[in-house]
Amino acid sequence: MSLASGTKIGPYEIISAIGAGGMGEVYRARDTRLAREVALKVLPESFANDAERLRRFEQEARAVAALNHPNILAIHDIGKENATSYLVTELLDGCSMRALLEGGALPARKTADYGVQIANGLAAAHEKHLVHRDLKPENLFVTKDGRVKILDFGLAKLATKGDGNGSQAGCVTLTSGPTEPGMVMGTAGYMAPEQVRGAEIDSRADIFAYGAVMYEMASGKRAFRRDTAAETMTAILREDPPELSEMAPAVSPGLQRIVLRCLEKQPEQRFQSAKDLAFALEALSGTTTKSVANAAITDAAKPRNSLMISAGALALGIALGGAAVWFIRPGPASTPTFTPISFHQGSVLHARFGPDGKTVVYSAKLNGGPVDIIRSLCRPD
Repeated sequence: MSLASGTKIGPYEIISAIGAGGMGEVYRARDTRLAREVALKVLPESFANDAERLRRFEQEARAVAALNHPNILAIHDIGKENATSYLVTELLDGCSMRALLEGGALPARKTADYGVQIANGLAAAHEKHLVHRDLKPENLFVTKDGRVKILDFGLAKLATKGDGNGSQAGCVTLTSGPTEPGMVMGTAGYMAPEQVRGAEIDSRADIFAYGAVMYEMASGKRAFRRDTAAETMTAILREDPPELSEMAPAVSPGLQRIVLRCLEKQPEQRFQSAKDLAFALEALSGTTTKSVANAAITDAAKPRNSLMISAGALALGIALGGAAVWFIRPGPASTPTFTPISFHQGSVLHARFGPDGKTVVYSAKLNGGPVDIIRSLCRPD
């Protein structure tokens, strides 16, 4: 159903069409009560004819509206006019992330900036137990002033079967409904392995999808893409994407480690929260000095199977930990002691305590090598 200019739906007057997708048609509209322009999404007819689906949609919309986060599309209103159900959101000026990626990989600075914003939006929603379930470039919007907005948050599970365009391998929404074991739901190419298997999912599925989006922003290529959706999902289950250093040599090792950790097959091996993920990226880009950020980037720097820490780095960490305890701890404190276990030459650049109060995270250059992020555990005598 297409609405002509001038058509009124409730207090909203249609100005022009913006686009259409699986979740309905979107129009530029004027809010006659507040004299502002908004985006009005007319939901598919299947919503109006399914009371349970509409109830879940309204429940999700209220939850998202309560977030009021700058990186999540703001929801202003929901309503029904005759047989037409609609959703009213803020009107954005810019383009989708998919449109940006049509020009290839994004600059490293933009990738990090957008990545932090997306992670912050995910963190806010996950804290309210909202999982997107279909994070992909099409559901990310970049405004003209560089603000990233996550679209359709929490609504992916309501999409009807076959709502994806189906014309492009690796970019098709497979099915829908409440999140239940045995159901495959999401977009091939961005689904976590547990989604592919139809297992129960949680916020860590969004983190996997986030890793796939970051991979694409950094390299200009999709992490998992084959000729068919079935082959793409098989690759997600069994294969690792090509190293980013091979796809985009300019990508820093730190960013590559973060992205690969997001793309781990097992949820337990990924970042366990989007908040830690945001801190890790902030630490990598130098936009924060929070100790938790440094701890997060240290965890992200783990090799995929084991964490290698040099003896010299450990000695430096113990020394830093003792000194930090002496100067920071309030009140009388015993004299710290430490024992050198290596005599590697190097320089310590920055150091912070980890969230547990026992771990020191620091950056150092050892033996003329590159700067590395190291974590050491301080053990009191």
